[in-house]
Amino acid sequence: MGKLQWCGRVIGNHHLGVGAPREVDVLKGVNMSFRTQAIGKLRFDDRMRGTGAQVHFEMSFTLTLKRAGWKMIYDPSIAVDHYPAQRFDEDQRHNFNDIALINLVHNETLVLLEHLSPFRRIVFLCWSVLVGTRESLGICQWLRLFPKQGELVTKKLQASLQGRWLGYQQYKQMEKHHLSY
Repeated sequence: MGKLQWCGRVIGNHHLGVGAPREVDVLKGVNMSFRTQAIGKLRFDDRMRGTGAQVHFEMSFTLTLKRAGWKMIYDPSIAVDHYPAQRFDEDQRHNFNDIALINLVHNETLVLLEHLSPFRRIVFLCWSVLVGTRESLGICQWLRLFPKQGELVTKKLQASLQGRWLGYQQYKQMEKHHLSY
């Protein structure tokens, strides 16, 4: 749970946690609680896309704190009662929306490119385009899901690749801006 693998794949599954408290790389938004001295002047990343909740904001937040030397502890014994509320943006539960998926993949890409080493960035980009996950599709996932989902999974792949490209462009723009100083 909450682990960032070497290739850039993030394992969430916070809802499946059992056992003792343990250090993780990423906490899910509904499970986050921080010391005020850890947060300091840290703010949520305003480059995250989305008109409601910006998906993967917590990955940006927790990886930034981890880079600053703080530990993220996940304790499965702390239960969070989460009641899914109505959403008032493009990210509707159980219904595909290309803009919502583009935003999700953009945010994921931007965050991971900022927090991975140069070699791992290359690995992540290759892995994410060629393999991907069930949520952020790559070509292998598209091939695997095509027999069941047909045209829908093709739309998901297109949105995933567009989000990946937009996240990459956002990262390169920021990198170029930092180099010009």
